Amino acid sequence: MVPPAKFTSYYGRPVLKASPWTGDIPAYLFLGGLAGGSSLLAAGADLSDRPVTRRASRLAALAGITGSLFALVHDLGKPSRFLNMLRVAKVTSPMSVGTWILTAYGPFAGLAAVAEFVPFLKPFGRPAGLAAAAVAPAVASYTAVLLADTATPAWHEAYRELPFVFAGSAAAAAGGLAMMAAPLSESGPAQRFALGGAALELAVGHRMESSMGLASQALHEGPPGQLMKASRALTIGGMTVGLAARRSRACAVVAGAMLVAGSVATRFGIFEAGQASARDPKYTVVPQRARLDERG
Repeated sequence: MVPPAKFTSYYGRPVLKASPWTGDIPAYLFLGGLAGGSSLLAAGADLSDRPVTRRASRLAALAGITGSLFALVHDLGKPSRFLNMLRVAKVTSPMSVGTWILTAYGPFAGLAAVAEFVPFLKPFGRPAGLAAAAVAPAVASYTAVLLADTATPAWHEAYRELPFVFAGSAAAAAGGLAMMAAPLSESGPAQRFALGGAALELAVGHRMESSMGLASQALHEGPPGQLMKASRALTIGGMTVGLAARRSRACAVVAGAMLVAGSVATRFGIFEAGQASARDPKYTVVPQRARLDERG
């Protein structure tokens, strides 16, 4: 009998080279999503006269985008590399587009947050907050395009659904954080925002796994599989507890914390699944042979 095939390559080297990105990048993915979702929620809270939710969400947006930029620059090695990307604008490059999105978003998010504490800047708070909210959907989802535009199997095969998964995850995290910070009298929109984002993340995530083919195995095995299981458990648990959050402050805090943690696990799980799929040749070789067989 012929033994089962083992997908190896010359000299034991992988077919694809795994990304050199470290733990800075999944942190960058999560914090950018948190910032984008928080700016949207802050704009809604501002227009509906919910000052505590507005303030908390504006501060979360500033903290998120600052942490995201720090993680990105730390991964790049030095700030000048980020600044050098501003020398050109290339619409076919997700990294170039993302750099300009962050550059457009950051000052508005920062001004809106600082206006909460500096009296003479207060009149600029609403215009800056609305401008940040206009860019926020791109901030929350462009990193999914950045991942899917690579040859890494578990990222590339998810290119149709991944931006929606990231957008839902961002809304769940931002809404969850606002649920933890706002009083019950103001937390209704944050709860609906968080639960809607969580539902979107779970529904589109299930569709994503169904459409990825063999690459979806990377989301279920090893450390990435554990992270994705934790993400689903935390997100579902946060949604369940969140249904009672309108009547209980303790439930709101617990549900918000679970949703934030679930969003963190989602970003780290998808990142690690991509790295694992690049290191295992079967995720590259088997789909290639299947496509060749279909053409033949």
